[in-house]
Amino acid sequence: MNSHHRVVDAIVVGAGHNGLVCAAYLARAGRSVRVLERDTVPGGAVSTVERFPGYRVDRGSSAHLMIRHSPVPDELGLSDAGLTYLDCDPWAFCPATDTAPAIVFRTDLDATCASIERSCGRADADAYRAFVATWTPRAQALMRSFYEPATPGRFARTFGGLGHTATTARSGPLGARSGRLMSLTQELMASGDALLDRWFASEHLKAALAWFGAQSGPPMSAPATAPMIGFAALMHQIPPGRAVGGSGALTDALLRRLAADGGEVETDAPVTEITRCTDHWRVRGAGGDSWCADTVISACHIMTTLDLLGAGGFDADLLARWRSEIAVGTGIGMAVRLGTRELPTYRGLPTDLPAHGVHSALGLLVTDRRQLRRAEAAAALGELPARPACVAMSFSGIDPTLAPPGRHLVNLWAQWHPRHLADGTEWSRAASVAGEAVIAEVERHAPGFAEGIEHRHVQTPESLETELGLVGGNIMHVEMSIDQMFMLRPHPDLSGHEVPGAGGILLAGASTHPGGGVTGASGRIAGRAAIARSGRRGRPRR
Repeated sequence: MNSHHRVVDAIVVGAGHNGLVCAAYLARAGRSVRVLERDTVPGGAVSTVERFPGYRVDRGSSAHLMIRHSPVPDELGLSDAGLTYLDCDPWAFCPATDTAPAIVFRTDLDATCASIERSCGRADADAYRAFVATWTPRAQALMRSFYEPATPGRFARTFGGLGHTATTARSGPLGARSGRLMSLTQELMASGDALLDRWFASEHLKAALAWFGAQSGPPMSAPATAPMIGFAALMHQIPPGRAVGGSGALTDALLRRLAADGGEVETDAPVTEITRCTDHWRVRGAGGDSWCADTVISACHIMTTLDLLGAGGFDADLLARWRSEIAVGTGIGMAVRLGTRELPTYRGLPTDLPAHGVHSALGLLVTDRRQLRRAEAAAALGELPARPACVAMSFSGIDPTLAPPGRHLVNLWAQWHPRHLADGTEWSRAASVAGEAVIAEVERHAPGFAEGIEHRHVQTPESLETELGLVGGNIMHVEMSIDQMFMLRPHPDLSGHEVPGAGGILLAGASTHPGGGVTGASGRIAGRAAIARSGRRGRPRR
């Protein structure tokens, strides 16, 4: 048995991107920090491996949307650490229907509106231009709130500031200002579907934007999902990015930054308990090792964190209450990774595209919201969707490092798929059928695509749970419903990124504010809190 008794400033449990972001902020501030990761591959759902010979295949995320709107890359100098993003432009497209050409979303708003006009008509093109103008400042304000701790005061200030974006006039009678704020609040609390019905006429356009918004997890029929659609406006400011070399290139840059600043990362080091030890915390590993620190930041799933605290003797009744009141959910979707001879050739695309076509884009392969609703209903019943809703990403069209010469990599994400099937079928038996249904959706819009598939890897909700630690197969850790966002995430008691009654146990990761996706936000919040805490204790050291 080995035991490491040297007390460091901080131990981070979990080397997902938020855990690494947290550690990188600590190391940059001169704090001693060690990251412990159960997997042999760091990065969690932001990692890339060789699934097929010569292919660099993402294990989780593929397109990075939100972190490009954040201060994290600049504050940590990640470009200097080797991170390079390719702009996804076009950033999305919605396939052609029998009566209308595809809708192509470009960074350039004029080009996007021209595409919408060709497919949906002038009125919806004009409405989309107004929608982007209205929602850009709203989405920017909400995005800023994601990178600071969620407190009632900050929440109120964010909403108060958004009230000014509802009109260009900041003055006027108090009643008028109050009315504008209430009207805005109603729109922010509306469902995504209600927002779309208020702004647009074309079901084709509504389906594209609804499916974009649903990447956050909840169906767009749920309350307060309107802002998830509103984030589309920001894509005309900074589009989604594809990290050169795969999603894991972000992790690689964080590892290089962390090493350069003296931080340490240990993989294949599962943690079994977190316990108080006199004036510091002790983190024990499965092999009998133990590590000591003034502060522990748990950047793994909140349920895993509660298990580690329980093993260390934390209040069992309190842990049980938290477990019962946090809604993990029953899975969101699944992924299919394909090595192919050809890129998909979609029908009905315009002729004025860049040389790479739409292969920088999120392929939003839904043209009618009824498909989304049927898939949601099937999942609620514990069944596989007859036609899953799919996002197709073929980034080897812009980054040839992802596949061998003359070959391509296609990543498909599909919703909705329950973690447990109602008829008791195990996912090991259902994986092939579910994967074929996902591929069939691409074939529907790009005939002949399936003939060129040479390799396939299906990630079911079960494999997402077992490989990546995503409890319940939920890629967002816990539900992204309004009752578990901001000051309520993952629980009102835990929303301050700290475990009450356990001074020195901080929280990061998708379980905490602001939630899932590649943001780095919770890592930044927890890292800055840990730096402040160590400063108060008089321990700002290397």
